Amino acid sequence: MMFRPLPRLSLALALVLAGAGGAVLAQNSAIGPAPGSSSAPAASPDIGGSFEVGGVDVDVSAKTADAARLGGWRLAQRKAWNLLAQRLTGKGGSLSDSALDGLVTGIVVENENIGPTRYVARLGVLFDRSRSAGLLGVAAQYRRSAPMLVVPVAWSGGVGRTFERTNPWAEAWTRFRTSESPIDYVRVNGTGPDGLLLNVGQVNRRGRGWWRRILDQYGASDILEPEVRLRREWPGGPIVATFIASHGPDHQRLGQFSLRVNSGDALDTLLDAGARRLDQIYQQAFAAGQLHTDAFLGFRPPKEETADATPGDNIVDINDESTAAAVGNQVSVQFDTPSGAAVNAAEAALRGIPGVRNATTTSLALGGVSVMRVSFDGDLATLSSALEARGWQVQEGQGVLRIRRNAPGANAAPQQPPPTPAPGDQGGG
Repeated sequence: MMFRPLPRLSLALALVLAGAGGAVLAQNSAIGPAPGSSSAPAASPDIGGSFEVGGVDVDVSAKTADAARLGGWRLAQRKAWNLLAQRLTGKGGSLSDSALDGLVTGIVVENENIGPTRYVARLGVLFDRSRSAGLLGVAAQYRRSAPMLVVPVAWSGGVGRTFERTNPWAEAWTRFRTSESPIDYVRVNGTGPDGLLLNVGQVNRRGRGWWRRILDQYGASDILEPEVRLRREWPGGPIVATFIASHGPDHQRLGQFSLRVNSGDALDTLLDAGARRLDQIYQQAFAAGQLHTDAFLGFRPPKEETADATPGDNIVDINDESTAAAVGNQVSVQFDTPSGAAVNAAEAALRGIPGVRNATTTSLALGGVSVMRVSFDGDLATLSSALEARGWQVQEGQGVLRIRRNAPGANAAPQQPPPTPAPGDQGGG
């Protein structure tokens, strides 16, 4: 839930917000970090235009609920600014409440509890990035990672799932505000071919060739696999989730933690908290240089070149008639391919024609019409005549030939009839 802080709140508005805050508390109060882990608030840069500082705890008492809540938000702004200054400059800082009101772009209510005279909450504060960076004397530009394709994997009851069906873990990553992270997340909506290309079986494959094709399809450079393993105590009861941050086709593990909720109704809140914690792990790995892209994911076979060649050695002037014949003409030949044997037979027939340098099928359509690329020393009419002499029906177009096999016996040369003897010449010698 996100609210814009106001200098003065009416009592009616405060009561409305208090009702919303109670619902948030009911969902979030059971979430806690795994034993031995740290829950210190952290500030992350928002590339879209804000700095976010989350996990700010406040406990304020006042004469009324309205005054207590307003005082809690004021206190959260001051605490968050100090944390932001420490994060960006290495030392704390403070500003007046009126100055902070001009910098704060929103308040995120993580959980809250409102009483008649007391306000207890955990809040997040969003600061305007350009103004805050100017006051702190830091650059407002931030380095972003290479595009990372996100494939969230959820395990529940021994069954893994990504985008095969709609699942809460994929929806949690859809809700996550990726603009607040230096990681360039590439997220898919799970429709169309997504469930076929990005399934659990594909995640477990390590072959770079197929991964390269998938990454090209989605415009990404590498893969992130945020994984969650859910364990339910009983239906509708407590849920324990183990979150694992992995990277790359080899599943390089970057971090792991566990969270718990006391009710099955709080599953979405549990997964949202896990997504935020996983993003922090990915940010730390990026800052440490661990999110480097696998060289084989961007590998493209180099073109063959002569080792001792010099620039200009392989350039052929096709305007020179003496060298034009050495290059050969490139002709597209369309031919029927009812079977694989027909493909081999057609290629062999073309290669057997004098002057043909190469004949390779570039588009194969079994049961239809395939296309062959032919390099021929000569013009199109000469190649057409040579094919007709070998029993092919040829239709000629601009740079294209359409060939078909003649019916059996049609390619036999017509026999000349015997000469008719002249009158009076019978039996003569």
